[in-house]
Amino acid sequence: MDMPAPDFAEAAAPARIPVNSHNEWDPLDDVIVGRLEGAVIPSNHPVVTSNIPGLAARAEALVAGFHYPGLILEPARRELDGFIALLQSLGVVVRRPDATDYRQRFGAPGWSSRGFCNACPRDSMLVIGDEIIETPMAWPCRYFETHSYRALLKEYFRGGARWTAAPRPQLIDELFDPIYHVPEQGEPISYILTEFEPVFDAADFFRCGRDIFAIRSNVTNAFGIEWLRRYLGDDYRVHEIESRCRTPMHIDTTMLPLGPGKMLVNPEYVDIERLPPILKKWDILVAPEPDPIEDRLLKITSLCGKWLNMNVLMIDEKRVIVDSHHKATVKAMKEWGLEPVPCEFLHYAAFGGSFHCATLDVRRRGGLQSYF
Repeated sequence: MDMPAPDFAEAAAPARIPVNSHNEWDPLDDVIVGRLEGAVIPSNHPVVTSNIPGLAARAEALVAGFHYPGLILEPARRELDGFIALLQSLGVVVRRPDATDYRQRFGAPGWSSRGFCNACPRDSMLVIGDEIIETPMAWPCRYFETHSYRALLKEYFRGGARWTAAPRPQLIDELFDPIYHVPEQGEPISYILTEFEPVFDAADFFRCGRDIFAIRSNVTNAFGIEWLRRYLGDDYRVHEIESRCRTPMHIDTTMLPLGPGKMLVNPEYVDIERLPPILKKWDILVAPEPDPIEDRLLKITSLCGKWLNMNVLMIDEKRVIVDSHHKATVKAMKEWGLEPVPCEFLHYAAFGGSFHCATLDVRRRGGLQSYF
């Protein structure tokens, strides 16, 4: 008996592959932007609290697993709506994950957790050319986060994109160092993760064509970096950047390219003299100090460090979206020959980031090149 063709063969493919992104600066056509509906304050698992700033960590331990209150949610949602409207006014197609209630409990052998949110698609998915890779994240509360993107992933696959998932981690005790403590000033950098299995967040990598840069962090271990290196094969070179951050998590507040030949660098986290030799010919742009934030609620609720002024989004090689609060950063971008596009976004830090974190650039105009 003849069997019907599978569903993915029934959908007509569009004229172009919907996923195509090789770097952080080619003209942006299509982007996924996160959601805040259903967001839950993340669990107080040690791998979570090891990276949350002190005030937020103490508050988070008391209310983990509950929905974010309106006092925190509503200002962030207004800013998110404004950011989406800005992207659309710049001609960018914006796609969204499904709204999800993350208070539902789930688990695997050895552990259980409530969820977190899908505010930051940059963490859970890595776009390399025409492929989207679901990442093996180390936070238990993010274990099923990509399920809210499945409708989009299936659509992209039906359109001709490649869709891959890295090995799903066990997240059992052997992955986490039981005697880990945040290094004191002057102590060597250490990590809460062991090398028990490969784990990584996509936000610990950025792309410059055939060259991918990464940091080891409290959510990305050496095993995870090596897994991606071997998976990508000889077409790509994966370079590890040394970070001096005592609680490293995500490369986009450590370094971020602003275009071919321009690299934004955090002077606190990076020793410029120890950068990979291939970067020696690039202009190293030292990020200015973030403008201070006086609002006590913003300080208490932020899940991020102070350097979110670096967490910018390139629309193309000239235009860059920057938080309007960080006037020194806006000024520096102008001095570097860029065109900053200011946008309010401070309250999004309660959900894990800023413009770069809140987006996944699915399609940029341009092909695979080597810039070194």
